[in-house]
Amino acid sequence: MSPLRGLRRQRGLILLSSLVLAALAAAAVAALVLAFMAAWYWHDLPPLDKATAYRPRQHLQVLTADGAEIAQFGTERRIFVPIAQAPKLLQDAVLAVEDHEFYQHRGISFKGMARAAWSHATGGIGGGASTITQQVSRTFFLSTRRTIERKLKEALIAWQLESELGKDGILELYLNQIYLGQRAYGYGAAAQVYFGKPLAQLNLAETAMLAGLQQNPIYANPIVNNPAATRRQHWVLH
Repeated sequence: MSPLRGLRRQRGLILLSSLVLAALAAAAVAALVLAFMAAWYWHDLPPLDKATAYRPRQHLQVLTADGAEIAQFGTERRIFVPIAQAPKLLQDAVLAVEDHEFYQHRGISFKGMARAAWSHATGGIGGGASTITQQVSRTFFLSTRRTIERKLKEALIAWQLESELGKDGILELYLNQIYLGQRAYGYGAAAQVYFGKPLAQLNLAETAMLAGLQQNPIYANPIVNNPAATRRQHWVLH
């Protein structure tokens, strides 16, 4: 090896080492900033009563003498289904498309948080994908504003919910509170709205259709836009 080539190689290694050290230092500073912000917001979190003592809002039903519904009133359609009665097929379908590591993590997606932080710092509009626990945190306690503060609070509340409710309790909240279009909140109400039958009676195709609604329930449900809902259904099945 010529002396000039050796010198260039040495300079390249020095530059690479400097870049690695700078990246590690930046990561350490970012971690310290996030830790400080988390500690700051910890004492500003709301109480968890709305989730730990969940009382779903029910619509008013008018029934005939033999129990058939003839009318209903209210802005929200909801049929509460305990997690023990939620079909396993539905649970598997929802977890597959929303949070396939739900039973492995502790409520927080660090990759999702990093993507959201990067998007916010660079002026982007896309956020990181939240876990189901984080979605429950946002639905019950926070706004949908894309800010670092909201994302940190979402993660902190998610960590608390994992300790207070456990996985089945969190999944029960999600399955009953998520908005699925046509004033239907929760999969029990959605089964009645879209297919006219109880959740337990849905077949594979119907279950996959419901599991695909969460992404865009207003404009991509089978009543408003059946082709779009069908595309989501096929993606869920895949």
